[in-house]
Amino acid sequence: MKALVIGATGSTGKFLVDELLKDNDYTSVVTFVRKPSGKEHSKLTEHIVNFDDIESFKDQINGGVLFSCLGTTLKAAGSKEKQWKIDFDIPAAFAVAAKQNEVKSFVLVSSYGASATSSVFYSKMKGKLEDYIAELNFGQYIIFRPGPLVREDTDRLDEKISVKLFNFLNSIGILTKLKPIETELLAKKLVKAPKILPIGKKIIEPKEIFEF
Repeated sequence: MKALVIGATGSTGKFLVDELLKDNDYTSVVTFVRKPSGKEHSKLTEHIVNFDDIESFKDQINGGVLFSCLGTTLKAAGSKEKQWKIDFDIPAAFAVAAKQNEVKSFVLVSSYGASATSSVFYSKMKGKLEDYIAELNFGQYIIFRPGPLVREDTDRLDEKISVKLFNFLNSIGILTKLKPIETELLAKKLVKAPKILPIGKKIIEPKEIFEF
């Protein structure tokens, strides 16, 4: 199986690429990045691309399964408009190209609480993306909705506080369905999902991520 990855240099994506390269069920791994990652492997093909011009390389978006780990924070993006472009517009455009090129499976890293009708900007954006891709009717569409992410060497103070808070609440039996998950473990689950789940649409909520 040939795997395609966007968001390959992010906190989850970098582990995802490593796991795909180790997995013998994936014969090749193709990543689309803004700048070289420094990774080298016989199975890896890295395309340095301009995400503002997906049309120019859309023929390269072909394979067995497309993994989308692309995303940013409002603070890093600088505005809601710029965050929408990264978190919605780019994955949506890749999904359209993948469908046109007959990619059979799409695996999306979304977020807990994602809903197109949410009053929260981030949750609404993620929900609208889920729905947009669903309308493309991939043979297999897997949506991961993780809770708080434990990122390696994160410098985000709010994230550190959030993870500590959820770990404490979990320890006393509160909000256990929102157990924080290490991005490395999430990556392992992403790699496994298209191999063991049936065709059709599947939404995997936080607690379920730990159960397969």
